[in-house]
Amino acid sequence: MVIWNELTALWRELNRNWRYQEVRTPIIYSVDVWKQSGHWDKYRDHMFFTEKDGRPFGLKPMNCPGHVFIYQDQRRSYRDLPLRLAEQGLVHRDEPSGTLHGLMRVIHITQDDAHIFCRHDQVQEEVLGCLELAQTIYDLFGLDLRIELSTRPENRIGSDELWDDAEAALEGALRHARLEYDLNEGDGAFYGPKIDLHMTDSIGRSWQMGTIQLDYQMPERFDVTYTGEDNAEHRPAMIHRALFGSFERFIGILIEHFGGAFPLWIAPLQVAVLPVADRHNAYAEEVAEDLTAAGIRAEADLRAESVGRKIAQSETHKVPVILVVGDREAQDGTVSVRRRGEGNLGARPLQDLRDELLEEIRERRLPASTVDSTQEA
Repeated sequence: MVIWNELTALWRELNRNWRYQEVRTPIIYSVDVWKQSGHWDKYRDHMFFTEKDGRPFGLKPMNCPGHVFIYQDQRRSYRDLPLRLAEQGLVHRDEPSGTLHGLMRVIHITQDDAHIFCRHDQVQEEVLGCLELAQTIYDLFGLDLRIELSTRPENRIGSDELWDDAEAALEGALRHARLEYDLNEGDGAFYGPKIDLHMTDSIGRSWQMGTIQLDYQMPERFDVTYTGEDNAEHRPAMIHRALFGSFERFIGILIEHFGGAFPLWIAPLQVAVLPVADRHNAYAEEVAEDLTAAGIRAEADLRAESVGRKIAQSETHKVPVILVVGDREAQDGTVSVRRRGEGNLGARPLQDLRDELLEEIRERRLPASTVDSTQEA
């Protein structure tokens, strides 16, 4: 939950910076909605269903219709676009049991889902914005980006003309950004082509995570319009995008990528405070409370174990910062600092260390060892 909440805080911060409105939509809708959206024909074998008063309902496998309904809640004009809606969207997909795997493939999925409603002349700029935001996220974790452009599948909805326009728009955005990409023919969504974002972790393994999809079909199916500058009704484009992919899968990938040795800002326990002997327990608790009050996740280890054993266990648990306190530290108001990957750094005034750690957390820095291993990979 610590990692989940840190990712949520990052997600909300980026939403504000990139002018997304956070929304929340239901997880269950009448089957009529899924028939209108096209999911019934293309996706119902992967959905969960129930009934209420003899009416069939389906748990949502996607968040798209709910965001369409929010868009349609009022009349929109060309001045209102682009409209960017973001949600920690809870979806359920009836995956075959043999394909489920840890956090990497699950039934209960929380997506960092967003939909952008925009004019067709705004599509390229919005796709470029999504790509820039994706790079911002992946850079924070030292993940290398590999891009695929996935084109129309055999089982799809919509006219070839709309598919031609959508594929050309995504390809144009990638070329404008001078980004290299591989062509993945036939692997687009049933409603539109997509840009798939693959990451390479610190030991060279590739993971498919984010996606940016361009959809001209759903605005047609739900009769989504805006009033243009000419006072006529026009059909907006709809961009679907999830850049973490899902919080569950992203956390699984981070565990693999960092081998459990998380950067300070996202580590579940950031600082372990270890007293040398029982008489130093009170000072250890004081140090832990000081750091906790400042917003740092710190705990004092008061177990009846030797300090050497406590250090070894904290290192095994990959705690980023270990503080050892004894007679001299208690007397001087200092702490003896050990950093993961750096070893013993000597005594520091507590206030100086606290300020240093807070700055590192605020800037969401990667440890140098992670940066080096990523560059080598």
